[in-house]
Amino acid sequence: MKLLKSLLVVLPLAGLAACADVPAQTAQGPGAASVESIPDANDTGSLYGLFLAGRKALNDGHGQVAADYFAKASESDPSATFLRERAFTAALIAGDVHRAAELAPAAGQASLSVQRLGQLTRAVDALADGDGHKAQAALGPEPLGPPHREASLLLAPWAAASAGDVKAALTLPDSRGDLLITEVSTLDLALLSERFHHYDEAEAAFHKLTSGGGTSEASIIGYGGFLERRGRRADAQALYDTALKVDEANAPIRAARDRVIAGRPAPPQPTLTQGAAQALLAPAAAYFAERQPELGLTYLRLVLRLDPARDDAWLLLGDTLVAAGDMDSARRAYDHIQSGSPQYVGARGRLILTYQGPEDAPTALAIAEATVKQEPNDDDALALLADSLRTSEKYDESAKVLDTLIAHQGDHAGWQLYYMRGVALAQADHWPQAEPDLKKALALKPDDPEVLNYLGFSWVDRGEHLAEAKEMIEKAATARPDSGAIIDSLGWAYFKLGDYKNAVVQLERAAGLEAADPDINDHLGDAYYRVGRVTEARYQWQRVLTLEPSVTLRQQVEMKLKSGPGSPLTDKPANIAATATHSG
Repeated sequence: MKLLKSLLVVLPLAGLAACADVPAQTAQGPGAASVESIPDANDTGSLYGLFLAGRKALNDGHGQVAADYFAKASESDPSATFLRERAFTAALIAGDVHRAAELAPAAGQASLSVQRLGQLTRAVDALADGDGHKAQAALGPEPLGPPHREASLLLAPWAAASAGDVKAALTLPDSRGDLLITEVSTLDLALLSERFHHYDEAEAAFHKLTSGGGTSEASIIGYGGFLERRGRRADAQALYDTALKVDEANAPIRAARDRVIAGRPAPPQPTLTQGAAQALLAPAAAYFAERQPELGLTYLRLVLRLDPARDDAWLLLGDTLVAAGDMDSARRAYDHIQSGSPQYVGARGRLILTYQGPEDAPTALAIAEATVKQEPNDDDALALLADSLRTSEKYDESAKVLDTLIAHQGDHAGWQLYYMRGVALAQADHWPQAEPDLKKALALKPDDPEVLNYLGFSWVDRGEHLAEAKEMIEKAATARPDSGAIIDSLGWAYFKLGDYKNAVVQLERAAGLEAADPDINDHLGDAYYRVGRVTEARYQWQRVLTLEPSVTLRQQVEMKLKSGPGSPLTDKPANIAATATHSG
């Protein structure tokens, strides 16, 4: 993964160019450079050679290998402080936090920002090993300077608790008006107060967090767990019910409510490392929101050192790696989340989205089938299966899964399910059954551009309700003016209405938006032919054959090219020389 292009920049952390979640000298994903192609550190003699080998390893996604090279180079020349800095950051970004703590630069060995990150890393590593005194010593008596002040303030109470310093653990930090520090430190106070049996203080802190609007998921889960452990299950359920009215799709809160209803045991109190991990997750998310993915990713690695079972952190890590284009590492991150977790099905859905090529359809379907096997009663898992079956062109099977889903949800079935089933039935050539579903979806979601476009195009392609269909597609195009598929539908509507000049205009626009779409190029070829631009029509049809068309489309286009310009359409164009318009 390449967050940044070069290691040779001055800004701290700007050299974090790779973050593959792979063991050194072993794992490699498809498309990654072979580790064996990188010289062994012991065989690389010169300082410059070690640096170049480290840079290559980093750019190829082997962060731990890169850390080995940079560390060996820094040992060869202790005065080259930038090498130690890069060894430290490479190990940290690769997820080897313990190694990063060992390599963390001391005072004068790196920029101030990286030195402070080194302190934070050593504190996290010590706390993860249960050494609160060492963690406190690493943080120092005062908060760290920017950009790690917030993290050090939020980590300090957990280090103090681990060291047995109850007074420091239960002292709120000076937030200086920072809302993130205020909320997270109040949650920390509540959790630590419960740990030290100060139940009234814990209740007061939880109540403060949840009495206003915009309460965080962590606060709801924390307070609810506290209430359950205190035997107040009805109060816990009421808290969860209120939260779900605001966010009904929140899987962790929904799972907590289901636990209470089922009468299962209360969740255990978070451990010190789990609490510290939750505290650090907040600034990690804040850095992503502020478009600072390097720091956000670094903090995620620290979070997972403290709590390797923190599923929401693995989910966020996977999303980050996907955004950076590192699909192999993202898949490994999503794979950490196992069945039984509230995030499991969501992680499976994200994993499936990393397999989007036509050749990936069997893999995506296998993941969806395995997900349903693990969670057979989960509606979201069934929806994943239905969509994967549709992508694999198993339309009848997809529709059957959706039959089950819609029957299960009854009057609560959403428009998406009717739309998905309508599409599957249409693709299976069951239009009489598909049309009512698409109409139902449109009735439930009258302004959705995808539904408007799909039903409108289906009518256009069948030569039905052309005027109404054109209005629907125009509405969709207004909402999504940059969608090549929707503009193609609009062009095809003009074509079916006999307005070939406007059809050309819209289809050229669609081809400009989605140049590699075979169906759009085929439609444009037909429109060119209708206005007398026969040479350009043949060019578009020939282009279709280079764009991986479906078997049916390939046969149709080959017939058009083989049988001459009069064959593709039911009649020959009239007065084409007089009516032809060229777009240049």
